[in-house]
Amino acid sequence: TKYLEPRLLIVTDPRTDSQALKEASYANIPVMALCDTDSPLENVDIAIPCNNKGKESIALLYWLLAREVQYLRGTLSRASGWDIMVDSFFWRDPEEL
Repeated sequence: TKYLEPRLLIVTDPRTDSQALKEASYANIPVMALCDTDSPLENVDIAIPCNNKGKESIALLYWLLAREVQYLRGTLSRASGWDIMVDSFFWRDPEEL
């Protein structure tokens, strides 16, 4: 298998993912971060202002990002709805399922 460099790094919280941000800056990998009002913006290229503390908010944001990727790839039309529910993006403990 061949190794591929990532083209984009998406982080949920720049404060907790600071090591990943630092390493991405060394490799010149662009970083998109979900940022709250108290988030540091060092090494962040695109900041998406949001509530990155609540699990429902994070799930909704990743659902929106995934849906937009589908639009950009052309696999989903903007005229049609997306049948994937936001609930699919919530983290659940596997032992509780």
